[in-house]
Amino acid sequence: MTAATRLGNMRKKPAKLKNPWADHYTRKAQKERFPARSVYKLKEIQQKYRLIRRGDRVLDLGCAPGAWLLYAAEVTGSQGRVVGIDLKAVTVPLPEQVSVSTGDLLTMTGGVDSQDTHYDVILSDMAPATTGNKDTDAARSLELCQAALAVAQARLVRGGRFVCKIFQGPDFKSFTEVVKADFNQAKIFKPQSSRKASKEIYIIGMGKK
Repeated sequence: MTAATRLGNMRKKPAKLKNPWADHYTRKAQKERFPARSVYKLKEIQQKYRLIRRGDRVLDLGCAPGAWLLYAAEVTGSQGRVVGIDLKAVTVPLPEQVSVSTGDLLTMTGGVDSQDTHYDVILSDMAPATTGNKDTDAARSLELCQAALAVAQARLVRGGRFVCKIFQGPDFKSFTEVVKADFNQAKIFKPQSSRKASKEIYIIGMGKK
């Protein structure tokens, strides 16, 4: 057997599969040790509206994989408290002031319903498993938003702040009106770090009545 034949018979190492969704924000998140690029959406919201403050109590709904938890803890500092809930477990190391429960918000299991705690800020970056049907996806997104708002109505302090991601659909305007009724100010914000093709947008409530 010749050297060329031996080389030809050697197994080639499989090429690493590239993430087709990877972009500038994905690489930046890896460099800055955040588990997801979504952290830059919250950073943009924070830079524009200053919703999270030093020492705040923050509740993060749909917190996995933990990027928003880490950033919220960074802003609130060691005197703050950050609580998260998600169907999926958060596996990244978290600061001492952060605690996470695994459970389903729609059935109020996993910690939120059992805590007699009120929060200064409630964040929701929840999104449904998408089907490709924009109306179905928008309806499922609305269900999650309604659940998040119900938690905000029950757990936000007076004057508290609320952030909720929603997929734009037929009920987007009516849900926005409900948020406006509960807060002194309501804003619609599309972060630059959101993917251009995404139908997601953020509703921000400030000054809970």
